[in-house]
Amino acid sequence: MISSEQGGDMGQPFRRDRARLPAAERRKQIVEVTSRLIAEYGFWGLSMQDVADGCGLTVPGLLHHVGSKEGLLIAVLDERDKSDMSELKAEKLQDLCAALVRRNARQPEIVRLFAVLEAESLAPDHPVHDYFRTREKRAIDSFTELAGGDEALARQVIAMMDGLQIQWLRNPVKVDLVKAWDDAADRLFSK
Repeated sequence: MISSEQGGDMGQPFRRDRARLPAAERRKQIVEVTSRLIAEYGFWGLSMQDVADGCGLTVPGLLHHVGSKEGLLIAVLDERDKSDMSELKAEKLQDLCAALVRRNARQPEIVRLFAVLEAESLAPDHPVHDYFRTREKRAIDSFTELAGGDEALARQVIAMMDGLQIQWLRNPVKVDLVKAWDDAADRLFSK
């Protein structure tokens, strides 16, 4: 999937960038390239070779930084979580959810990746099983706090957001994620 623009002419091998980056910068580059490729080609079109090429690395060099394809995907999800936490601060649960939904509506491939991995991770032996278990607990705890201690409301909000995202991913022409969330929020938060 890496084109001749990045590798020179189609008959020429891809030249690797041999510049050494500090580990944190390289990891950031890997996450950015992976996120771009997921957005461009989708989860199923993602290959470790394309990520390595996009970073000027070999596949073994890429694996040195992320360990495995699962490690690469977890790095992307971790970065998404960190970005959500730093960019989307709110004092009220309703405001946080509205911001999350609007952001997710702009990145369907990342949301699709997340949904697929979350479903696959229900199997206890899946490589990201523990990641999603921990993430779910953090989300419930955080939403419960913003909901004034109402854990039932926090769980309902998460279920509604997840369900609407799946409906939107399945039929983006018919389901407007932001409007569907705004309608649901009116009911959920009308207490």
